[in-house]
Amino acid sequence: MDLGIKGKVAVVCGASSGRGRATALSLAREGAKVALCARNPKNLEAAAAAIREACKTEVFSRPTDVTDSKAVEEFLEETHHKLGCPDILVNNAGGPPPGNFATTPAEAYENAHRLTLTSAVSFSRQVLPHMQKRRWGRIVTITSMSVKQPIETLILSNTYRTGLTAFMKTLAGEVAGTGVTVNCVCPGYTDTERLNELAEASAKTRKTTPAQVRQDWEKSIPVGRLGRPEEIADMITFLASDRAGYITGASVLVDGGFIRALV
Repeated sequence: MDLGIKGKVAVVCGASSGRGRATALSLAREGAKVALCARNPKNLEAAAAAIREACKTEVFSRPTDVTDSKAVEEFLEETHHKLGCPDILVNNAGGPPPGNFATTPAEAYENAHRLTLTSAVSFSRQVLPHMQKRRWGRIVTITSMSVKQPIETLILSNTYRTGLTAFMKTLAGEVAGTGVTVNCVCPGYTDTERLNELAEASAKTRKTTPAQVRQDWEKSIPVGRLGRPEEIADMITFLASDRAGYITGASVLVDGGFIRALV
């Protein structure tokens, strides 16, 4: 299937590892030119080098703190200079630390707000006018299945990813009809470094081992296993494609059937 994004410019945030890196590779394999950002320079350059080696497309990377609006602006300006105006934006940021209400300090809420919500608003604000001018654009935001069903001990993620989903749903309605679609992808338990961190935190709380926590998660998933980053990435790539022009305002679960709700 030709997804119609060969030569398009795709910005992928949090692209140094996990779902972000897998998404950048998936888009590059479809012929998109990709601009990658993340905070860790070493991991980011490794991701960019791997994509250059695997795909015959242009790749640009720049270490960027997505919570710094000035850094975001500079990254996007350089992307424009190196590759062209972004046609596709994939919002993605590392999850805020786990914890419940009693263990989460007040300042953690502001940090989570900036990381999870404000960063996506900042990127969207920068790229949207150019997309609307060209009458074509795709904004896809990685959230979590927690926006459908809150997850215990993830009070920060539950709070701000839900707010992020509401923002994207509202934005989708505002730009509908301009050639720009706005959607969210809601991953379930996916085999990433972030999941390892959550398993370790959960193991301490439950007085068990991370391996046991992962095993319990796998048992709770109808398909019987954790998701792979590539499976999340391929859904994002489809939503970012020309084929998905009639899908907007959606929050698509990729969770192995974990969430049993009808909507």
